[in-house]
Amino acid sequence: MTGTFEIYKAGRGEYRFRYRASTGEIVATSTAYPTKAEAKKAMQAVLCAADGPAHADGPSRGHRWGRPRLG
Repeated sequence: MTGTFEIYKAGRGEYRFRYRASTGEIVATSTAYPTKAEAKKAMQAVLCAADGPAHADGPSRGHRWGRPRLG
């Protein structure tokens, strides 16, 4: 199974997107955007970036981070 991206309305009329793992756990949440269209555009930028290298060195101790599976 794969995780999913969701766009939702947050407080004060702002929009955010989040990535929910196949287990249902929320593993990433965006900053707030004033419109749903801007949140969608930012989410699509993340999806495009995920098409890059499958692994990249992490910030410390040589951790390896995998690319999320996209449905």
